[in-house]
Amino acid sequence: MDLEKLRPLPREFYARKTVKVAKELLGKYLVYKNKAWIITETEAYCGMKDKACHASWRKRASCEHLWGRPGHLYVYLTYGIHYMLNIVTEKNNYPAAVLIRGVDKINGPGRLTNF
Repeated sequence: MDLEKLRPLPREFYARKTVKVAKELLGKYLVYKNKAWIITETEAYCGMKDKACHASWRKRASCEHLWGRPGHLYVYLTYGIHYMLNIVTEKNNYPAAVLIRGVDKINGPGRLTNF
């Protein structure tokens, strides 16, 4: 694969409904340090009413990035042991994001951040 031909997705791609973004990230490439993986599994977290979203409890320093600009990538520590790779979606000041759960040959969100 020629990594030079891969281009970042525009920020507008992420400024849409979280479930749509999560579905459309499947099959896209995650590129890091001259390596690329195909995204195979995602999970959508949509606002404070979504009980699975780490923003559902309250806005706090550990998840302040979730309220950021769409397209912002951040890593969230959950249960004090797993680092989760997330991408903010929808709009600024609204807590929504897509968790990258798996890429080809690396399954499980906690394993993804260990490479």
